[in-house]
Formats: sequence, structure tokens, C-alpha cells
Amino acid sequence: MQLTAPIPTISPLSDEQQRQLNQVLSTLNTQQLAWVSGYLYGLSQSGVQNVTTSAAVAASGGSLTILYGSQTGNAKGVASAIQAQAKARGLPVTLTSMADYKPKQLKKESHLLVIVSTYGEGEPPESTVDLFEQLKKGKIGKLEGLKFAVLGLGDSSYEFFCQTGKDFDDLLSKAGAERIHELASLDVDYQDAAKAWGEQAVNAVAATLSAGAATASVADSVQQAVGHSQYHKENPFPAKLSVNQKITGRDSTKDIRHIEINLEESGITYQPGDALGIWFDNDADLVGEVLALTGLSGDETTAQGPLRAALTRHFELTRLHGGFITGLADISGNPALKDLAGDKAQVNALVASAQVVDVLKRFPSSLSADQLVKLLRPLTPRLYSIASAQSEVEEEVHLTVGVVRYAQEDGTVRSGGASSYLADRLAEDAEVRVFVEHNDNFRLPANPDTPVIMVGPGTGIAPFRAFMQEREAQGAEGKNWLIFGNPHFTQDFLYQVEWQRYVKSGLLSKISLAFSRDQANKIYVQDRLREAGQELYQWLEAGAHFYVCGDANHMAKDVQEALLDVISDHGHKSREEAEEYLSELRRAKRYQRDVY
Repeated sequence: MQLTAPIPTISPLSDEQQRQLNQVLSTLNTQQLAWVSGYLYGLSQSGVQNVTTSAAVAASGGSLTILYGSQTGNAKGVASAIQAQAKARGLPVTLTSMADYKPKQLKKESHLLVIVSTYGEGEPPESTVDLFEQLKKGKIGKLEGLKFAVLGLGDSSYEFFCQTGKDFDDLLSKAGAERIHELASLDVDYQDAAKAWGEQAVNAVAATLSAGAATASVADSVQQAVGHSQYHKENPFPAKLSVNQKITGRDSTKDIRHIEINLEESGITYQPGDALGIWFDNDADLVGEVLALTGLSGDETTAQGPLRAALTRHFELTRLHGGFITGLADISGNPALKDLAGDKAQVNALVASAQVVDVLKRFPSSLSADQLVKLLRPLTPRLYSIASAQSEVEEEVHLTVGVVRYAQEDGTVRSGGASSYLADRLAEDAEVRVFVEHNDNFRLPANPDTPVIMVGPGTGIAPFRAFMQEREAQGAEGKNWLIFGNPHFTQDFLYQVEWQRYVKSGLLSKISLAFSRDQANKIYVQDRLREAGQELYQWLEAGAHFYVCGDANHMAKDVQEALLDVISDHGHKSREEAEEYLSELRRAKRYQRDVY
């Protein structure tokens, strides 16, 4: 395409222009779309000169695709920043979630950057599963000619640190793709390293796309990747807590709270399926205990202000990590702690069951403020599935929060940082810093007449409360089926009155309950799925969307096994055919999971 004259500024598209544009775009392949993306971006930013640069780069025989797989939004943020870096270099670049990407398209790519997180026991995020499995099973075929680089995000507290990033790097290489920049495996304090890796990876892409690519500075472009809302993870909104209500019974083994937060004057919008990020302060008593055990007053100076304030607001105290144990062993010289630090299994067991203060109690150590701060990790916000629809609650947001509490061997009760902050330490009308983490991979069907099946035991019920509020506001005609489980009917039936109202009105077509401890034999949600297998399969064959929310390590895996059994038994399919059926549901966005 030859640009011969300046293009005038265009007003918002008319319906006819939109139709014509969609008609043209539908005929383009990925590389052509990337070319158009670079062309239009250059046109909007700097006029003809940048347009011709992007066009020249694309014409040189390739384009860059950035794929991200994100569980909590971190990978998406890093990928967006790298996209901005590539655009600043004048490179034709496309940014896509793996959930929206067709795996077979990989064979048509020339340059690929993969930004992916890991969760659970080294597992890929939900949005990446289809692409990951097809690569793993060799279904995509050889990828000679593809140039790639992978950045993995993870948490070194977990045994399988950045495993998904390592797996993608290995699978792409085994498929014949050429690695043009080294794999990065980044820990929770990834920001600076991710920025540096992005610059280096974009340089490597630019060098192989075109030797004469534009060399504009990328340093200023990173901030362009901030989300569309004024408020986000780095700039949370100071909301107010309006309701904190316990919704489990007096004799329940669980303490689950219904939380309502006022978003008035924030302009924040969210959709059913999104999550709310909560920044929290550590418990003052816990901070005092850490200071006493390390021989510090709290008045010492740190880069984040006085030490006591820094420990309260800026550092993780309730999430232990292996680096704290090994680092403390090096500083203290304690032989017993050194022995423990050298045993990976013992370290992993301690990380899973204790907090920073428990290690300090067991292995007392005098530390300087600088030593303590270097052993700790920066505090990170916690994400909670939103339990309300704005069509119902307007300038509010509701959460369903299970308060984490567990006893140590000495009888001391430890609590989760954010859950106990919301439940115990935040007064009514007090300020709480929040932001919305959008989740486009957990959405109601676009057609309100589509049936939905919702599996949400425990606090996994939260997004389905939002789904039902939204379906009611829509006047949706599609059938709705809820499968809910918890220990006891009388103590743990969350939002019971609301579900009964939905049943009475006819909005909730079917409800299946699994109260595991109300009979001799434990019954779980996966058991209810198998019991109703024939009807479940009929719903799927009729186009139903299937949703799962809750525990990733046990419940979600058990539910998937039950679902495969149902598809196999009632669809008269082999195990392999059932797995392919489920993969097709996933690709069609009809099998969606929000698991943690």
C-alpha cells in the first residue's frame, strides 16, 4: 500500500462505515491485521511518517504477536507494557489473551512473545489451557520459522516456580521455533526486571523484523499501558466499607462475611465475573510481635518511612516465602535453622503452614531494620470475586469473604492478612483502597436466552450471585442451574433467602445442594454432577455454558473429572473423545473457570 496524501481526521464511524470496516477486516489474516494495526496506530500518533515506518517493517516479512496468560492480571499488565514498547519502536504488534487465540494460528506467526503466570502446583492459568494442551500434545505441528521469547511470572514460595513459563519455552523450542531472547522467570517483585526484559526482547524482535526499524525511546511508553479506569492497582480508589456481616451460623466451622463497599464518586465500573482488588494493612499486634522478636523499636528509618509504618502497609507478614527462611539462616548462623533451610521439603512444609512471625519465634534473631526489610517481600493486594451486579447495586460492590484463621502447635491463632483486615480491623465507614481487576474469561453468555450451569461451593458462590442479579436485570429467558456445597445446611447455606427467592420466581430453574457433613457419607458438588449426569449432558447439548468458581487444587479438578465422566457416560464417548468435547466447550467460551 502506497500512502500518497495526508489522511484527514475521521469522526466516529457511522453504522455503514462500521459495516464496511468489519467486512474488510474479516478477510485479513493475522499478519495483515498486525500490519493494519501498526498502520492505524502510526496514523493516530504521528501522522504519515510513522505510518510508513510501520508499513515498511511489516512489509519486511513479519509482525509481532504478544500472547498473555494471566490469573490475577499481572501478566496482562506486563504484556500491555511490552506492547507499548513495541509500538514506540514502530513495530507492527498485536496483543491477545491466550483465551481469545486460535492455537492453529501459531503456524502463521513470525515473531511471538509469551507472557504467562503460573498458579497452584505449577499449573497454567485458566485462559492458557487450550493453547498449552494443544502444544503439549503436539497438535499444532512444527513451528519452524517462528521466533519467540517467553517471560514467566510466579512466586518462589511455591515448589513449581514459574513452571508454566518454563513449559511454554520448552514446548515452543521442541516444536522447532527459534528462541531469540532468553527465558525470564520472575518472582513477585517482577516490575523492574519485566521492564528490562521487555526492552531487550523488543530489541531482539526489531533486529530480526527489520534492521532499519525506528529507534524511538521506549522508556516513556510503559505508562501508556495503564488500564482505562482512573483507578487501578497502582492507584486504588479510597472507598468506604459500609457493611460487614457474618453469613455463616454461630456453630459453623467457617467464618464467611458478606462485605459491601461504597464506590460513590469513583466512576468505577465492573461486570459480573470481575474481581475486586483489596489493599490492606497488617495487624498492629502482628507488627509489634515481629519488632519485639527482632529487637527493633519500629522507629528505624527505611525507604518506605519509619519501620513500624513500613511493616504495616508495605511488606508481607502473613505470607511466608522460602527466601525468608534461607536468608534468615544465613544472617543468624543458627545451626538448626541452617539444617532446615537446606531441606527443600521442610522449607515447603513450613511455608505452607506458618507466617513470618512463627519462624522468628522458633528461631529468635536480632536483625537490623535493613536486614529485616531485605528478607521481606512487598505487600500485594488480594483479589476477591465480585458478588454483585452494578445493574442491581449501582455504586456499590459486594464481596463474599472467607476469613482465614488457623491454629499453630502452641495454640496461637494466625489470620489471613486481607480477610482479617476486612472482617476484624476495618471499622464501618472506614477507608479501604480498592481497584477492579477485569476478567474477560469469566463472562455470562452474550445471548441472555442461553442456559447456564454454575458450580460454586463455599465462597465460590460469589460470582454466581452477581450472575443472577444481572440475569434478573436483563429479563433473561435462559435457564439457570446452581450447584452449591458447604459443610452444613443449617450453618453454611450462603445467601439462602436470595436463592429461595430466585427459585420461587422461576429465575433459578434448578438448584442442587451438597452439604458434605449432614450425613454419614460425605457428599460434594462433583457427586451431584454425576447424579444428575443425564440432565447435565442434555443441558450441554442444548448449548449451556458451564462455570466453576472456587478452590483450584481439589474442587475444580474433581469437578472436571466428574464432568468428563458425565460426557463420556451419557454422550457414549471414549475418554479421549470426552476430553476433546470439553476442549471444544472451552474454545467456545462455554466452559469457564475462576479458580484460586
